[in-house]
Amino acid sequence: MSKRILVTGGAGFLGSHLCERLLAAGNEVICLDNFFTGRRHNVERLLDRHDFEVIRHDICTGVSLEVDEVYHLACPASPIHYQRNPVQTIRTCVQGTLNVLDMAREAASTRVLIASTSEVYGDPLTHPQKETYWGNVNPIGPRACYDEGKRCAEALAVSYARQYGIEVRIARIFNTYGPRMLENDGRVVSNFISQCLRGNPMTIFGDGKQTRSFCYVDDLVAGLVKLMASDEDEPINLGNPGEFTMLELAEQVRALTGASSEIVHKTLPTDDPLRRKPDITRAIERLGWEPKVPLELGLQKTIADFRARIAAERDATASL
Repeated sequence: MSKRILVTGGAGFLGSHLCERLLAAGNEVICLDNFFTGRRHNVERLLDRHDFEVIRHDICTGVSLEVDEVYHLACPASPIHYQRNPVQTIRTCVQGTLNVLDMAREAASTRVLIASTSEVYGDPLTHPQKETYWGNVNPIGPRACYDEGKRCAEALAVSYARQYGIEVRIARIFNTYGPRMLENDGRVVSNFISQCLRGNPMTIFGDGKQTRSFCYVDDLVAGLVKLMASDEDEPINLGNPGEFTMLELAEQVRALTGASSEIVHKTLPTDDPLRRKPDITRAIERLGWEPKVPLELGLQKTIADFRARIAAERDATASL
């Protein structure tokens, strides 16, 4: 059955892929975005559709729409962006989530999926990270605006569920990559690809032995849709349990791009987690979900997208 669905942050990297997936399933989709990190060109191909609408709006100022479901993705998700304006970041996490939940409370029948993050685990003392782990977060560090903001968003969601009966779903999203990532978002995948394609040195922070897991965007979106359709009211980890060091990732990107970029080491940022890997047992058992796209294939698709965008940028510059 077709649904009317709101995607906050719908013009962002992840949100735009989700909008496409929801439209393909026959739904009517409203994309709400203030375009702080979202980009209109991410959803340009959808603008002529009768079942798709874009609203330029900051979720912190409230919203009143009648919809069946809300995927609440609005918030800058990379350190370079969420640390640029930490007050606005935590306001988006807290006030933005309050506004979405209040809208759902008024509608009574609206289900809300909160896009939380693996950052709620901080620099974890357990490995891999299960949903039952409470985390190791510095509440006054430079990442606190995002880490603690998302922890508060989760607390708000479950509080509204307990007090008002709102149906909420909580997705703890681990590192996700794919086409449409911002080139300047400071994330390791986009950094490495951009540096290699532009012939620049590859920057690794620390000794490069710290680990991350990388989930291709199509897999992640499939997990979000399955979670929304489920009866699971507990947090669910969504990510790829494959674990790679930064050095391993750098070598793979360098090989796939055919670059000869040297590796340059810089100081590890404050509170940067040393290990990150999801335990996705709950997602497998309760949602029947696990990622399918291997890292090499996902990187190939992402590199192709970056290569095309960089070539278009160079052509545009040359024509001036």
